[in-house]
Order: sequence, then structure tokens, then C-alpha cells
Amino acid sequence: MRQCELFAEALGLSEPWEVAGIEFSPENRRLDIHIDFVRGSVFPCPVCGKSEAKPYDTTERTWRHLDFFQHQAYLHARVPRVQCPRGCGVKKVPVPWSRPGSGFTLLFEAFIMTLAREMPVAAIGAMIGEYDTRVWRVIHHYVEKARDEADYSEVEQVAVDETASRRGHNYISLFFDVPQKRLLFGVEGRDLRAVASFSQDLQEHGGDPEMIEQVCCDMSPAYIKGVDIHFPNAEITFDRFHIMKIMAHAVDLVRREEAKETDLLRRTRYYWLKNPENLTAAQKRTMASLTKHNLKTARAYQIRLTLREFFEQPDRASGEAFLKRWYFWATHSRLPPVIEAAKTIKRHWEGVLNWFAGRLTTGLLEGINSLIQAAKARARGYRTNRNLITMAYLIAGKLEYGLPT
Repeated sequence: MRQCELFAEALGLSEPWEVAGIEFSPENRRLDIHIDFVRGSVFPCPVCGKSEAKPYDTTERTWRHLDFFQHQAYLHARVPRVQCPRGCGVKKVPVPWSRPGSGFTLLFEAFIMTLAREMPVAAIGAMIGEYDTRVWRVIHHYVEKARDEADYSEVEQVAVDETASRRGHNYISLFFDVPQKRLLFGVEGRDLRAVASFSQDLQEHGGDPEMIEQVCCDMSPAYIKGVDIHFPNAEITFDRFHIMKIMAHAVDLVRREEAKETDLLRRTRYYWLKNPENLTAAQKRTMASLTKHNLKTARAYQIRLTLREFFEQPDRASGEAFLKRWYFWATHSRLPPVIEAAKTIKRHWEGVLNWFAGRLTTGLLEGINSLIQAAKARARGYRTNRNLITMAYLIAGKLEYGLPT
């Protein structure tokens, strides 16, 4: 097989395209492959596809291809424009090895998308010798294209949480399909507009806001109001993780105040934030010695641990009976932070009890949030929220990109 035929076979070219020439420069570490179409070829109209037309004129184009061993490879071709006899006008013929407007081949873009799931975009750019802005354009294209084709028509249970986009009060909201464990939508902010944007996006992907039966979220007033307005048939379930977080914060506030009065609590902050099964052997010994003293922090800690048993009750009736007993105990503890935490739970009573309707939790989101934050840390932050949201889709969107192999 001749050299040009071999490269045409490797590139998967078919008529009327052929490899017309090859230039290899070891000094420049570069391989240039020149592609052309057979003289006298006709092309289908790019608009109607029903007619065939001869080239009207051509334009020289270049695309970056997968490296040839350690050498950069480029494809060069005369891309024709054809004039449709049916009146579609003069249009450029799409080439089979690249998408319109891209300076990369499809296989090179598939390589970029594979790397993007595993390493920072800036590192990808350095490795392949391209600006990271070009790499981001490729990633944005495929993620947005895959999202356009996503189907949300069967979504009924949703969980929402926020994650920090940068230092300070900058957040994005993430909406998940709980049964499918996939990211549905990401948007800047954590307010009423974020929920409204999700409702609109859901409809654009074939979903119906009235079909949403349950929404799991934290006790953010903006999320609660947004769900009430835009998902009228949904029951709100307040997430187990955030309920326990409220109590953990109350325990920490008690510890801070008591630490001003005794040295026993020095360097024990994280002991009280952990569950007993997560303590090390040394921490367990320290906690056992502290329980011998009549510490307010120990009482608050026991109230927090007891609240965990609420989520283990067999049904709503048992859970409500348990929660009433716990609420009485917490509000009579004479520990102001614990009392305030118990009253917060009381104000959201129905949403807390809705745990027994489907036992929804944003624990999945917390795990994915950690992956997103880890990716952000490896990249040393993202310049825009759009980049962060796109990376979240890559990590958790379960999107179909249709990449060539």
C-alpha cells in the first residue's frame, strides 16, 4: 500500500476525499497531511441535502490532529463551497474529520474531552501546546450540545444544594435527579432566581414542573419559596445532612462559650463535631474522660447524637412521636444554642417529617460537591462560573457526548 493510501486509510477518508501529499519534518517535530478531493467531484447541498453540485470555489483550511508519535500532526485541505441548483445559495461543504468552525479534528477533540475529566484544563493546554481558552471552547461545545439533547421528561424527584465558586459569598446552585444520580442543571447564585431558572430549563428538556413530587434541599428561605412557586405539587424534604449540621453548629456554639470557663475543652473542637464511630482510639479515650465532668458541651453533644435516631424510625408516625420527645428535651436543656436549633427544626416541622415519604437526602450532592471542589483545587480555581458549571456537568452530568473513537 502506498504512503498516501495508508494515511487515507488511517484517517478513515472516503470518496471524494483523498490524501494528496505528506510532509514530515523531524527538525520541527511536525507532520503535515494534505487532503484534497478528486477532480470533477460533486457534493450534496449542505442545506437541503437533496441535490448535488460542483464546487463553486475553495478555501484552504488547517486542523490540528492527534500527535504522530511525538510529532504534532496537522491536516490541510481545500474546502469547497457549492451552489445548490435548488436555490439554497452558495454554502461551504462540511468535512467529515472536523465540525464546522473548529480548528481541531474530531479525534483531537475527543482526546481533549477524555483528558478534561481527569486533569485541569490549564494542564491539558500545556501538554498539547494550545491555549487553555481554545481547550475550554471545545469542552463548552460538547457539554452544551449534550445538554441540548438531554431528556428530563421522567424527572420526579430533585435535590438541590449550593457549592462555593470562589472565596467569599459566591455560589452556584446544583439541581440533581435523585434516582438517576445525575446533575440536571447548574446556575449562578442560590436564590429564588436559581430555582426559576431550573424550572425553565426543565421544561426546555421535556420535563414538567408539575410532575416534580419531591424536592430535597436545605432550609434556605429562597429555595423554599422557589419550590412553592415553581413546583406546586412538590413536597419539600429537608435534608438529613443539613438538619444534623444545624445541631452540630449548636454544639460548637455551646463549646465555644464553655471553653471560656474551663481548659478541659482545649483542642477538642473536632471531637464534638464527629460521630462516636468516627473517632480515633485516642479521641475516644479523651471523650470518655470528658464525660466524667458535668460539661454543658457533653449534654449538647448527647442531644445531637440522639437526634440521629429520628432518621432510623420505621415510619412517619413513629418519627413524629420521637421528634416531639426530642424537641421537649432540647428546649428544656437550658442551652440557648441548642434551644434555637430545636426551634429552627420546629419551624420546618413538616419538611423534616417528609423524610419518611421517600428518605431523600442531598448526601449524593455533598459527595459530588467534594469532587467538584477537588477539581477546582487542582485547577487553582476557575476564571468564570461558566467554567465551573461546565466542569460539574463533566463530573456528574452523565451526558452522552457522541465522541468518535
